[in-house]
Amino acid sequence: MSRPPLEVADLIRVAGEKFIAGSRRWITGQHLKVLAAIVRCRTAVLGGHRDKCSRCGYRAISYNSCRNRHCPKCQANTRNRWLQARRRELLPTPYVHVVFTLPHRLAPLALQNKKVIYGLLFRTCAETLLEVARDPRHLGAEIGFFGVLHSWNQKLEHHPHIHCVGPAGGLSPDHRRWIHPRYRFFLPRKVLARVFRGKFVAALKRGFPNVQLGFHGDVPLLAEAKAFASFLRPLFGRDWVVYCKPPFGGPEHVLRYLGRYTHRVAVSNHRLVSLEGIQVTFRWRDSAHGNQQRLMTLAVEEFLRRFLLHLLPPGFVRIRHFGFLAHRRRAALLPLCFQFLGLSTELPAVPKLEPAEEEGHSTGLPSTSLSLWSCPQCGGPMIMVERLTAAEMGLRSPPFCRARTL
Repeated sequence: MSRPPLEVADLIRVAGEKFIAGSRRWITGQHLKVLAAIVRCRTAVLGGHRDKCSRCGYRAISYNSCRNRHCPKCQANTRNRWLQARRRELLPTPYVHVVFTLPHRLAPLALQNKKVIYGLLFRTCAETLLEVARDPRHLGAEIGFFGVLHSWNQKLEHHPHIHCVGPAGGLSPDHRRWIHPRYRFFLPRKVLARVFRGKFVAALKRGFPNVQLGFHGDVPLLAEAKAFASFLRPLFGRDWVVYCKPPFGGPEHVLRYLGRYTHRVAVSNHRLVSLEGIQVTFRWRDSAHGNQQRLMTLAVEEFLRRFLLHLLPPGFVRIRHFGFLAHRRRAALLPLCFQFLGLSTELPAVPKLEPAEEEGHSTGLPSTSLSLWSCPQCGGPMIMVERLTAAEMGLRSPPFCRARTL
């Protein structure tokens, strides 16, 4: 993949020091660690490896990646590996896409309690789908799906929501047959919205007396029980947003579809258009007007502030599996699903990754001697012949080998 003309790392190099100096009131060690990782990613600072084409002998140096999950340059291979693992779990049936969104009123509370609120969001979304699907009035089946947390919208504003994707249908309660949906949208949207709202607000009320929530910055008054109850009351005055997409495609279509939502960061480098002085311009999709592509210009410091809003708590799992796709139940129930849908009860073998899709360890190096790219001269496979430290990278003479980024 060619390198975009402008990257988030360039913005940090231009305005990072000034931004950090002006953000001392709220910036944390995690923020600094992510900013530093993005700047160092695929540079000589992290070292690299020398590759050689097994056909024509062409040589080049590749820089190592930072492997930070918030880095815009480090997600492609991770996504490919995850999709390759999911390939053997895809059922020969249409799939559905359901999105649960938190109301804007809860955004300040979510920012100050990311681990608690995002965890509640995952739990209540899963409980909502599983409960409504088990109801005989709607589907009467046990379903399976996975959820992906996103905390942003196209303008990089805080907008927590979860994308849930799974087969359109499920196992009967006795696990003896496959039940197909009776609704065009798999499950009734209004029922999902009401159940989701009730479960989430109830979970917030239970969490308040247990002192699981923190109230700082703009919402300190909510620490009082009466104020918190008053804050929650208007949430029942309007419907919560649950988007349901009609069942779509088959297994291969699903893989391409999932690539849009898994392992994404708030903004990709390819959305950045220009940097003029202290103003950065980037593309965004206007969903309110037919998904038209538009441009937005922000001060670099405001852009970085919005970017850092979407850092996840350390160790937080942003892709989770539920129902018959849950890790504890997958081995027993997934073969039954294949059987009832007319395929073998044995799970398909995972196809071997192509060299261009293989991924390295935490050092950013390939797990085998095969490199992550093909020879630009003849298209042959590149083989890693030498690992280089940061000091060795600095001593390499440019005429003998050309450093590159993947």
